[in-house]
Amino acid sequence: MAPLYYIIIALPCTLGAIALALVHIYRHLLNYTEPTYQRFIVRIIFMVPVYALTSFLSLVFNESSIYFNSFREIYEAWVIYNFLSLCLEWVGGPGAVVLSLTGRVLKPNWCLMTCCFPPIPLDGRFIRRCKQGCLQFVILKPILVAVTFILYAKGKYEDGNFSAKQAYLYITIIYTISYSMALYALALFYVACRDLLQPFNPVPKFIIIKSVVFLTYWQGVLVFLAAKSGHIKNAEEAAEFQNFIICVEMLIAAVGHLYAFPYKEYAGANIGASRGFGASLAHALMLNDFYHDTVHQFAPAYHDYVLYNHSNDTGDEGARKYRTKTFVPIGSEMENARKNKNAFASNKVDDTQSPTARSPNSVQQTTKPEAMNSSLLSDASNSASAPYDFTLIDMDLDEPAAAKEGGKK
Repeated sequence: MAPLYYIIIALPCTLGAIALALVHIYRHLLNYTEPTYQRFIVRIIFMVPVYALTSFLSLVFNESSIYFNSFREIYEAWVIYNFLSLCLEWVGGPGAVVLSLTGRVLKPNWCLMTCCFPPIPLDGRFIRRCKQGCLQFVILKPILVAVTFILYAKGKYEDGNFSAKQAYLYITIIYTISYSMALYALALFYVACRDLLQPFNPVPKFIIIKSVVFLTYWQGVLVFLAAKSGHIKNAEEAAEFQNFIICVEMLIAAVGHLYAFPYKEYAGANIGASRGFGASLAHALMLNDFYHDTVHQFAPAYHDYVLYNHSNDTGDEGARKYRTKTFVPIGSEMENARKNKNAFASNKVDDTQSPTARSPNSVQQTTKPEAMNSSLLSDASNSASAPYDFTLIDMDLDEPAAAKEGGKK
């Protein structure tokens, strides 16, 4: 067990953080009027009870702290994925982002570590890479935890032991690379969609998420390095100090969540009626969206979509085709697609195309001002080129055979 004064201070902080977070979650679930947003918000707020409880249990039962800390780190990866999914829902889904940023590129910038690369097109491939960057961390972390348990049982793993003969060093390196990739993907997405996210006041939300997830991780690394250099007596005391600090920090995080994700934004919404506490909680905890998103983002044989370049000079439509993996509609996009499922059977293939295909000029004009406010974005198109058409071939629906055959042409 950790020193008594750690327990005395950490206990009220833990109880206070858990109480604030659970009340906050309860209010969201009672006012569950926008499930596509609040599902992710509830999952994010749950990080406070998870972090606080596992850290306190690690203080009390420090001989079993590896199990509590591993569960906390898995939820850490889950939070990063859910925050990116929430941001995508705020702007209408992957399809809406692609349509809004058609023809734009992310300019090279040394702050984003893209100064040595060509401009990054903000297209479907960009959104897919951002999702993959977060999902790989969610998938890899449980695998690392399982490997850690096996090595720990064999005496090959010890927290804070940077010896080359111990697995802690190598797992930390792998974890840091995967973790950094996830946060980097999240940062790139934010920079690209900053203007689109502006109505949702994303800055405090990004700050609270990155403070809890990013700073607590590096805080732990620095604490163990302090033990390695002799500033802290040993790795066990370093682990106790790290868990104690997290218990205190979670009380601050719980208060921050009240302001970053207020339930009052949804209390008066007329989007839909609340489902009731039990049904709302069940919806928030279901993992079907994560499963389908993972399958569609990483499936190698998933259907393609084609970007058609309509050349005004030559009149040769479809002379150049760009092929990349498609994004799958999620959240509100999928719900709308399912509601209109019967419409696909009666409409022509042209009706399944995005609004850009029907009126590209109007879409480009309406999206350019808001998407171009950021100094890191630039317009890749010029007067001699036209925007691309986005034809979503696979909408994850049972489309009629005629539509599928037309989409392949």
